Amino acid sequence: MPKRVLQGVVVSDKQDKTVTVLVERRVMHPIYKKYVRKSKKYAAHDETNVVKEGEIVRIRECRPLSKRKCWEVVTESA
Repeated sequence: MPKRVLQGVVVSDKQDKTVTVLVERRVMHPIYKKYVRKSKKYAAHDETNVVKEGEIVRIRECRPLSKRKCWEVVTESA
């Protein structure tokens, strides 16, 4: 089964080896049929502490690394 990949903005990098990523998605309201923005924050593992606040990053599902951290930052190697 493939791992989910999400894209979002880093809103906090104050923790060691962890960043908080805000992921926004658009969903249609069931009654009004209007698109609404929903957002959720994820704690993602950043092993090298290179990601800074304000950057747009991709995060990938991984095994649980702590109580609420089961995502990791995907490093784009060009």
